[in-house]
Amino acid sequence: MLRRSTILKKESVDALAIGSFDGIHVGHRQLINHLGENGALFVIDKDQANLTPGIKRSEYAGYPCMFFHFLKIKHLSGAEFVELLKKEFINLKKIVVGYDFFFGAHRSCNAYDLQKFFDGEVIIVEEYSYKGVSIHSSVIRSYLQEGRLSEANRFLGREYAITGDVITGQGLGNKELVPTLNLKVLEYLIPREGVYATRTKIAQHIYNSVSFIGTRHTTDGQFSVETHILDETISEIQGAIELFFVEFLRDNQKFNTLLDLKIQIEQDIKEARKHLFTCKVYLSDFL
Repeated sequence: MLRRSTILKKESVDALAIGSFDGIHVGHRQLINHLGENGALFVIDKDQANLTPGIKRSEYAGYPCMFFHFLKIKHLSGAEFVELLKKEFINLKKIVVGYDFFFGAHRSCNAYDLQKFFDGEVIIVEEYSYKGVSIHSSVIRSYLQEGRLSEANRFLGREYAITGDVITGQGLGNKELVPTLNLKVLEYLIPREGVYATRTKIAQHIYNSVSFIGTRHTTDGQFSVETHILDETISEIQGAIELFFVEFLRDNQKFNTLLDLKIQIEQDIKEARKHLFTCKVYLSDFL
């Protein structure tokens, strides 16, 4: 939920949190919490963000994001980088970074060097961890690729979500199995192949669902991302919908017949219901 408008003119910005901010996880939130009313995220973009691509970072952060491509600033010395910040944000009074922040050509300066070049307030946030594991986007990616969804969601402080456009599927769902919405997903990291308890957001409504990601071994051998809405009949959908991952249920597998697959889907739906009513991410564990 947004705490304020994510639109802010540069001349109004008085505090910046600097980083790549892919994921906007609970570690990032330790920086964001220092920003105040007129803060913004200075996003150093390397075209590698796949947990929260593009403007989604503003949505999750609750603050405007100012994107600066890494290739445009990587040649700057430490002093030149800070001068760029002061030029772009003329009322800048505070900079917030993590303990592992480096800047300047060839990563020549560390977080503590900011205090040499910037005459305002510099806040350096120390390492943030949970049960001895430091929280980083790379760790969350690994968890998602391993199907360790509970850990990934705990580190994110929310349910991992992807957005995709609804496309035409095989047509088997309505006839032989259960009706599904098939998605074309770009940019986002796709979690491990398998079946998940999910929530599906269509327009402004969120439905309980069970979703499949992976190669359809039993039918056409094609890769798909598809979701079955529970207890609702959904008319034809066009455009983008959002899929929130609640719990990993099982690995992808091949079935001998469509009947065997349908029986398993019915079991998946039962399992999904259990998790959808019990699984929550508790932000209070971190904030």
